[in-house]
Amino acid sequence: MQTAPAIRVADLCFSWSDQGKLVLDHCSLVVPKGEFWMLLGTNGSGKSTLLRLLSGLAVPQSGMLEAGQPVGFVFQNPDHQLVMPTVGADVAFGLVSEKLSLSETRLRVEEALQAVNLVHLERRPIYALSGGQKQRVAIAGALARHCEVLLLDEPTALLDPDSQRDLVEQVRRLVKTRGLTALWVTHRLNELEFADGAFLLEQGQVVDQGDPLRLRERLA
Repeated sequence: MQTAPAIRVADLCFSWSDQGKLVLDHCSLVVPKGEFWMLLGTNGSGKSTLLRLLSGLAVPQSGMLEAGQPVGFVFQNPDHQLVMPTVGADVAFGLVSEKLSLSETRLRVEEALQAVNLVHLERRPIYALSGGQKQRVAIAGALARHCEVLLLDEPTALLDPDSQRDLVEQVRRLVKTRGLTALWVTHRLNELEFADGAFLLEQGQVVDQGDPLRLRERLA
């Protein structure tokens, strides 16, 4: 029996104002469970808006969207979402609502930091981290909450080439070893080699999808 997709969007419409132009115009896509897909498109095509809708940060005017819960969101600039003074405290912060015991919280934090190879930095101040390390802390926060779906909005935009490659390889590994599903927004065509599939968004609609290397050739 075929399993349900991790992300399903059908005829989704959204505008930032009641009478404004549609940012997403009957947008439809499906991301299979346990796969790493990328979302391409020019500025203003609706990529970031789609991620915000999937994460519950905005509500569509019409259409349908489903995403496996819980959902984790990694912003382009990690300084916009890391709020605690140290690495361990920030990863634990997202667990407050689950009302876990102290030992359960510590175990979740340690497991999440191990997954992104940052256990040795648990007590490190956030301000002392590199950009790539900060993004991995943000991902660890999602892993600690046992997120099924990971949404990443141009997470390498502010990183140097080495950190960029390290982060995309980390996410690829997490998808393949932990059963996560990831949807990653990018402008960097070289990142497509790590994806299982890709979508091309234009004027709020998916106009092409499938093999990421074919899409890279189309856009090169």
